[in-house]
Amino acid sequence: MSERDRYPAAVPCWVETLQPDPRAALDFYGPLFGWEFAGPGPMPGDPPGQYFVARVKGRDVAGIGSRPSNTQAPEWTTYIRVDSVDETVATATKAGGSLRHGPFDVLPAGRLAVLADPAGARFGVWQAGAREGAQLVNEPQTWAMNVLHTTDPEPSNAFYGAVFGWQPQPFGPPEGRSAVLRLPDYVGGEPRQPVPRDVVAVVTRIPDGASSTDAQPHWRVHFCVADADASAAHAIRLGGAVIVPPHDTPGLRNCVLADPHGAVFSVSQVAGSP
Repeated sequence: MSERDRYPAAVPCWVETLQPDPRAALDFYGPLFGWEFAGPGPMPGDPPGQYFVARVKGRDVAGIGSRPSNTQAPEWTTYIRVDSVDETVATATKAGGSLRHGPFDVLPAGRLAVLADPAGARFGVWQAGAREGAQLVNEPQTWAMNVLHTTDPEPSNAFYGAVFGWQPQPFGPPEGRSAVLRLPDYVGGEPRQPVPRDVVAVVTRIPDGASSTDAQPHWRVHFCVADADASAAHAIRLGGAVIVPPHDTPGLRNCVLADPHGAVFSVSQVAGSP
């Protein structure tokens, strides 16, 4: 299911980064991932900005846009598909979350809002118009997974369960550190993946003594690459940074990178790939 034409409600559907200089970001992410870009298109804001859609094989995979002047440092944001942004905002705030931006229309693409969970991890919700979400996933050069890093998984799990119906299931060592978040009756992912196909995200506890990059609750976007070590070296040549060097985890080789403006993301290579 690498190609996607639609997303059911409560499934992550899009990732984007808003940057102080989006064209400079294109010069980093384009060579790093082999992305081509459509745009620029108009983007609401004060002042109004530009928005570019990254493409692989002619299909939309991610967004890069102008950062509003009143927002925090550049980051990657995960968007979750919903039937109604306004109803989801009401549900999330009742469950202890907070509204950070919106809701507002981005016509004709859709309607969005940016929220934070009770621990402060930010995420977006997306009500589709002309754009459902990423059209290609789980392949090299594309977005593959989202991981919630939080200081206390239990209240976070309760929040996302109340808002999206996600159900946690412990996953991997050490005991109690990580869980997959499952959406009953959803079928996504790939047939041979190591986790159930109804998994929509992963949640992991932030360890004591975590670096400043990881100390605060946050959502981390993971991209699939053919070679994690080569991607880390390429990121440095392009002006980025390696936050966590390439290392092996069960089934994957991972590393954490930052672009030249400081937006942090992860790349993962499937074990056994060249």
